[in-house]
Parts: sequence; structure tokens; C-alpha cells
Amino acid sequence: MIFDDFIKALRQIDDRAFRGVLIRALILTVLPLAVFVYGTSAFMGWILPDQITLPWLGTFQIASSLGAGLGFWAALVLSVFLMIPVASVIVGAFLDRIAEAVEAKHYAHLPRVKGAPFGEVILDSLRFMGLVVLVNLLALLVYLIFAPLAPLIFWGVNGFLLGREYFQLVALRRMPLREANALRRKHIWAIWFTGILMVVPLTIPVVNLIVPILGVATFTHQFHRYWR
Repeated sequence: MIFDDFIKALRQIDDRAFRGVLIRALILTVLPLAVFVYGTSAFMGWILPDQITLPWLGTFQIASSLGAGLGFWAALVLSVFLMIPVASVIVGAFLDRIAEAVEAKHYAHLPRVKGAPFGEVILDSLRFMGLVVLVNLLALLVYLIFAPLAPLIFWGVNGFLLGREYFQLVALRRMPLREANALRRKHIWAIWFTGILMVVPLTIPVVNLIVPILGVATFTHQFHRYWR
């Protein structure tokens, strides 16, 4: 059933509402990344000498190419770790639009709901982003001790956090906090597994750009299935 939820979300990716959100989400994600790459390249070019001379090898012009290369690879590496907290902000900004698009197509019989105030949702998303960063910083020692299992631990920890946040935000559109918590606890293992399914592609550059949108859509289907 979880995979059915994801397939239904994937099939709606060409929906007009999805396309609008996708373009905004891409801009919100790609622009900071481009600024980071450019800034890192410029900084490396500034601190490195214009040329370097090595014994027996001669003189090399390295500053611009090395700076650009370091900036590019640093951005790719950081995108793996930072995309999960960034996804929480994207979700906060576009949650209602995505969920409304899903409900308009698949649950049109339900009345429309008034989403939470935008500022409140963004604030909650920023708090969650801080929690994700803090938890992963605390887990760094675990990642180092169990290095071969680090990806699995990373996926498991962040899958739990992401699943909890996505499902909770979607559920709160339709029910009070107490009922949302009860429904989430009742299906905690399935929600955790769905969270892991979202986290794994979040660690893949480029692919991770569309995952937040598909994640909200998937959890919207999952919520309605459990709510029924």
C-alpha cells in the first residue's frame, strides 16, 4: 500500500499545481547551491596563489580550476547532508498547495480546509530543521564508530524524523493535534518506513530536488488511507 501511495504521487507530478510548486522548489534549492558553488570557487581562487611551483615538476596554474573543482564537489557532498533539513523548509513553504492538489484529484468529496498560517508553518519547519541538524551532529560519533553501517543508520534516524514531520503536518490539516498524534503512533512503523523511502533518494544529487514534493503527496495519500 505504501508503494501505491508513492506511485499515485509520482503519476501526478505533471499536475499543473505540482509543476508550479516544483519550479518554485527548484529555485529555492538550486539558487543557494549555485551561490555556494560560486562563492566557494571565488574564495578558493582568492586564497590560493596564482601558480605553484613543485620540485622537478615545474610551475602550474591551479587557482581557478582547483577552486571551481573544490566548490563543485563540496556542494555535492553538502547537498547529501543538508538536503534533509532543506526539505523541511520546502515542505513548510508548499505543503498546503501540494496537499490541496492531491486532495482535489483523489479526494474531491472532502471539504477544503484552511491551512495553518504561513508564518507558523515556516517557524515550525525551521524548528524541525534545527532538530534534524542537531540530531545528525550528535549522531556523528555513531556514524564514525559504525562506519560500514553509517548509511543505514543515517537513513533510519532521518527516516523517522522526516516521516514524523511530514505525516504530522499533513494530518494537522484535517484533525486536532491529539488525534494526529494518536493516528501517527498507531501507524508508526509504516510511517517510519515511508520516511526512509523518502530519505534514501534525498541523498542522491539532482533526484533529491523533487523528493520533498513527492514526499508530501505520498504522505497525503497515506494519511487519508489511515484516516478512513
